[in-house]
Amino acid sequence: MDGGYNLMIKRNNLRSSTEVKVLAQHIHMSVFKARRIIDQIRGRSYEETLMTLELMPYRASYPILKLVYSAAANASHNMDLNEAHLFISKAEVNGGTIVKKLRPRARGRSYAIKRPTCHITIVLKDKSKLNYF
Repeated sequence: MDGGYNLMIKRNNLRSSTEVKVLAQHIHMSVFKARRIIDQIRGRSYEETLMTLELMPYRASYPILKLVYSAAANASHNMDLNEAHLFISKAEVNGGTIVKKLRPRARGRSYAIKRPTCHITIVLKDKSKLNYF
């Protein structure tokens, strides 16, 4: 995958619920293709998300699968959370920069190539530590 992960771990002290936020920036993919995958996994549990992403035939599901794995590893290693209790509370895809290149064409002309990028944000929460008011 091109572009590294910008990983952030955030502990929310207001409601004493624990959440892990992971952000992948500058992924070479269209926003619309990534949103098609993200809409399928939003609100699902961690195990159900892994099964869904592994069986999807889209190219966009692989970077999202790596991101979910990374978020769960951060939650279990850094915050001592159980992966069985995690669910995806928030998942969004925002547009990134557009890489523009020129390709030479016939008769000295040039043709513009635009490669879109996107930023993917996934937030995992522990459902065993949620406080309901």
